[in-house]
Amino acid sequence: MPPTLWADRDFVRFWIGQTASQLGAQASQVTLPLIAVTTLGASAAQLGLLRAVQQAPILLFSLYFGALADRSRARRLMVLSDLGRALVLGLIPIAFLLDVFGLPWLYAVAFVTGILMVSFDVAYQASLPRLIGREQLPQGNSLLEGSRSASWICGPALGGGMMSLLTAPIAALGTAAFFVVSFLSLQRIRRSDAPPPAERVGGMLRQIRAGVTLVFGNVTLRTIAIASCVYQFSYAALITAYLLFLSRTLHLSGAELGLVLAASGPGALLGSYFSASLPRRFGYGRVLIVAALISDVAMLCVPALDGSVVLLMVLNFLYGTFSQTVDIATMAIRQTVTPLELQGRVVATLNFLGLGLMPIGSLVGGVLAAHLGNRSALLLAALGLCLSPLTFLLSPLRKLR
Repeated sequence: MPPTLWADRDFVRFWIGQTASQLGAQASQVTLPLIAVTTLGASAAQLGLLRAVQQAPILLFSLYFGALADRSRARRLMVLSDLGRALVLGLIPIAFLLDVFGLPWLYAVAFVTGILMVSFDVAYQASLPRLIGREQLPQGNSLLEGSRSASWICGPALGGGMMSLLTAPIAALGTAAFFVVSFLSLQRIRRSDAPPPAERVGGMLRQIRAGVTLVFGNVTLRTIAIASCVYQFSYAALITAYLLFLSRTLHLSGAELGLVLAASGPGALLGSYFSASLPRRFGYGRVLIVAALISDVAMLCVPALDGSVVLLMVLNFLYGTFSQTVDIATMAIRQTVTPLELQGRVVATLNFLGLGLMPIGSLVGGVLAAHLGNRSALLLAALGLCLSPLTFLLSPLRKLR
């Protein structure tokens, strides 16, 4: 058993910084749209555009920041990203005071914070293997993903609470405060994370190509990429059909719908807790396949229900638990087989490939629901999820200890 990471001061500072940053990111995902709707009176189309502006940097900048994280100090990129987000959000109250704040300002803030979110997320995953030993990666990923799961629950609640209790400018400053905490904590880390000298030279396109080549040339990474693409496409279709199924087929109220969707959060926390010990006991290949199968079968059961909120919450809890186990196990495998100098480019390539299919999956989910009905569309999307554990089963990863 590797020593506990709670005794490592640099890791604790890293964990505090990552946790604060994730809370700020999740809070801003709620704060900015609420400012648009409640303060600026944005229409549905304008709100949709704001969401698109927030998400566009994932496709536009992931590969670039992956290469940048590998050729520079990834932790410095994290520090600058959070300092930048704090400053950009801090401009909102200034613009309010000058009476110049409007939707164009908000779009600009959303786009810039989206860019910096991509930068931070790629950099922190590239930085962790430089900070701790490879034998500590399962524990490190478990702790970091656990706090990230908690941020999915607490961040939106904090953002919504600040908008309800405070004015929009003060809520923006409150969100910025999380990034200030992250900046201060990450600044105190003393351990170096300098990349190898060879990675600091050469063109960006050549370095991006090296990451893409490794993903498609390594059987383990290629399998993870295929499984991720299948999963993200099917999941995007499932979420579209799922929301329609809950609201229009089962006629759940807003409060009931919120309870059902929130049930996956505690499950993800539980999955984070067990993800460090299960692969060590049963082997990574077995845990990947079984956990993915359980989470997908839980979603397969949903179309058969007729409105039991309790059963829906149980299924969502199971899904959150075992899908999080798969995520962390996959992350540990990726970090272990990827050379340190390519960590950023590999995670950026996988994010680009997987997340790039999500808009198409969402569109397919809507088309299926319109033509086949919400229940049938949900069933087909859940069947698509099952292709992910099948990918692991048919690959050498099934034997991975």
